[in-house]
Amino acid sequence: MLVPALLVLLFCFRGRADRSPHFLQQPEDLVVLLGEEARLPCVLGAYRGLVQWTKDGLALGGERDLPGWSRYWISGNAVSGQHDLHIRPVELEDEASYECQATQAGLRSRPAQLHILVPPEAPQVLGGPSVSLVVGVPANLTCQSRGDARPIPELLWFRDGVRLDGTTFHQNLLKEGTTGSVESTLFFTPSSHDDGATLVCRARSQALPTGRDTAITLSLQYPPVVTLSAEPQTVPEGEKVTFLCQATAQPPVTGYRWAKGGSPVLGARGPRLEVVADASFLTEPVSCEVSNAVGSANRSTALDVLFGPILLAKPEPMSVDVGEDASFSCAWRGNPLPRVTWTRHGGTQVLSSGPTLRLQSVGPEDAGNYVCRAEPGLLGLGGGTAEARLTVNAPPVVTALHSAPAFLRGPARLQCLVFSSPAPEAVVWSWDEGFLEAGSRGRFLVETFPAPEGQGGKGPGLISVLHISGTQESDFSSGFNCSARNRLGEGGTQIHLGRRDLLPTVPMVAGVAAAATTILMAITVVALCCWRHSKASFSKQKNLVRIPGSSDGSSSRGPEEEETGSGEERGPIVHTDHSDLVLDEEGALETKDPTNGYYKVRGVSVSLSLGEAPGGGLFLPPSSPLGLPGTPTFYDFNPHLDMVPPCRLYRARAGYLTTPHPRAFANYIKPTSFGPPDLASGTPPFPYAAFPMPSHPRLQTHV
Repeated sequence: MLVPALLVLLFCFRGRADRSPHFLQQPEDLVVLLGEEARLPCVLGAYRGLVQWTKDGLALGGERDLPGWSRYWISGNAVSGQHDLHIRPVELEDEASYECQATQAGLRSRPAQLHILVPPEAPQVLGGPSVSLVVGVPANLTCQSRGDARPIPELLWFRDGVRLDGTTFHQNLLKEGTTGSVESTLFFTPSSHDDGATLVCRARSQALPTGRDTAITLSLQYPPVVTLSAEPQTVPEGEKVTFLCQATAQPPVTGYRWAKGGSPVLGARGPRLEVVADASFLTEPVSCEVSNAVGSANRSTALDVLFGPILLAKPEPMSVDVGEDASFSCAWRGNPLPRVTWTRHGGTQVLSSGPTLRLQSVGPEDAGNYVCRAEPGLLGLGGGTAEARLTVNAPPVVTALHSAPAFLRGPARLQCLVFSSPAPEAVVWSWDEGFLEAGSRGRFLVETFPAPEGQGGKGPGLISVLHISGTQESDFSSGFNCSARNRLGEGGTQIHLGRRDLLPTVPMVAGVAAAATTILMAITVVALCCWRHSKASFSKQKNLVRIPGSSDGSSSRGPEEEETGSGEERGPIVHTDHSDLVLDEEGALETKDPTNGYYKVRGVSVSLSLGEAPGGGLFLPPSSPLGLPGTPTFYDFNPHLDMVPPCRLYRARAGYLTTPHPRAFANYIKPTSFGPPDLASGTPPFPYAAFPMPSHPRLQTHV
């Protein structure tokens, strides 16, 4: 009985509990876009009394149309307990906390927060819709979003639908702490490819997920982009070349400027330049500078000019000691690069190729001139040579020169040739009686003068001459030493003086002359007649007279003068033995003299006074001191005698002399050879001194 009673009581209480007021649905937080409708639900169960809504604790009223709130109303079936709050259109002031209250039942719902979303406005790009930038100059593009957008919008940059990086975001707040504006800055360096490109700034938020875009167009300014060309690019020297300078620029080009090797080309204006090519264009490029309002650009190009070799650096002379190494160098310029070879002067053998010649351990034989030669280019242009001299320092080389034999008690002259590098410290003549360096001493006089340039291929040399006035017997029996020395050593040679014998004594000549007087008178007439007929054929004979010189006049001498050979005419006498030439009855020559040349029937005595030597002696004119012994030398004495010679001088075929005189020279003595060098030791030094060339001495010939 107790259990059923309890069940009945529980059922009764349960029924009473189900009929008490309660919320079947309460309002929740709501997010609504500005201008749209907001609906907050409220459903009550087991309640038939008054229901009202509060906004931030302020009661909106119990009527269904909520008088005083034009945009607010309550909807739903009150019998079923539905009391929903509607707001339309939602404004910012509607953002608040709302509650649904059952006043008579004392019920309150949980607060519901209404959030108002404000979509962002379209952003603005500073400088848009066309932004002008300069190529290569870093730029900042700023995009701003203003207004009370809720929440704060996000600003993004796009190009061709691709989001760009390199942006910064900045937010500005109003004094009240609300959002004022936001901006985004894009940092980038534009290039010429960005000209005309479109960039988009997008403002995006929860209120507007798709966002709002603002597009701008880039208008780029850039300095000229220059292209420089030459036509033709490869050109021979002397041909015309045209340069063309093309440029694109924004804003347009304002001017052109041409330069060559950094120096302005005067008078050159515009995009074309015509020039005549030369070698300088290979190393001095042509440049074109184009300008506009933004800036300028420069381009340059060098021509491939073909030209022949040009000498840049000549080889320098060198002086080295014997045994050392020597080197020469020269520099040539050309296009194509010239081929450079080295040879000796006058030779064809190539010693080296390239700009440098190296000679190892040189000797005296290596002295001379060396030639640096550049071959002409492909077009046959240019080319040339440059020389340098190599001097090899060595001990002096002394050579005996030809010296004419002398008469006893007559004048004499001995000569030696000295080649020395460096210059000799002393050139000394020595003999049994002593030595002489320079000047005069008793019967001896020394003269020194330069030798002709390049003699013997050894460069400059010295000729030292020893004059002897009044020779003695000892002069012919002993030799004379010519020696020279420098810092590298000493050299010398020995020279012997040749002797000539005098003609027969005066008594013999007087007797022969007396015996021949009659014969001479008898044949004089015949000889004169025959001479006229045989003049032409006489000059063609083979046995003609060859003498070292010719004269403008002749004179005969007495026997006494020939015998003594003294006085002012004392000097070397040349004898030629042709006294056996006579004419037969047919006018032909026969080799027989009835007097055997004793009376000098056909003798000619020529005396040429050309000057006196020191000591009163007469000397032969110093022809070529370097000539070989016995080699005839020819002289023209017209300037000395101031008269026309009666005979002709022929240089061909060793120089045979024809003469109108009917007499030939009587005899001739050939000079002797010279002995080996004799280097005298202990020869004292003396400073080098060059004497002027001696004056021409006087020449005597006797037959």
